[in-house]
Amino acid sequence: PRQPAKTLWYDRPRYVYLEFCVEDSKDVKVVIEDHRLVFSCKNADGVEFYNEINLYARVNSKDSREKRSDRSITCFMRKWKEKVAWPRVTKENIKPAWLSVDFDNWRDWEGDEEVERAMVEQYAEV
Repeated sequence: PRQPAKTLWYDRPRYVYLEFCVEDSKDVKVVIEDHRLVFSCKNADGVEFYNEINLYARVNSKDSREKRSDRSITCFMRKWKEKVAWPRVTKENIKPAWLSVDFDNWRDWEGDEEVERAMVEQYAEV
């Protein structure tokens, strides 16, 4: 049986970030479409995780990426309309139990573009 991965998200002027919290993931598949994200993987114990999110707004799927680490898989999706805040990540105005705001990374945007650009470049180098 599949279960959703615990997911953290936060919003930036140009990107929306999603972090799927699965340790020692394998068989990771991330499909980023303009209006939808599908994530699946297994953990070391063979448990299958699956999340499908109809996105709040359109993203540029060609300029979106994911990065896997030992503890999680982070997706950063380029917003179609930059500098427009997303009040939530889902199209529907309901919050799934597995989805939380990443308050450690949530910030007000004033003058934040430089910080964001540095973060994206850091991911791109890996």
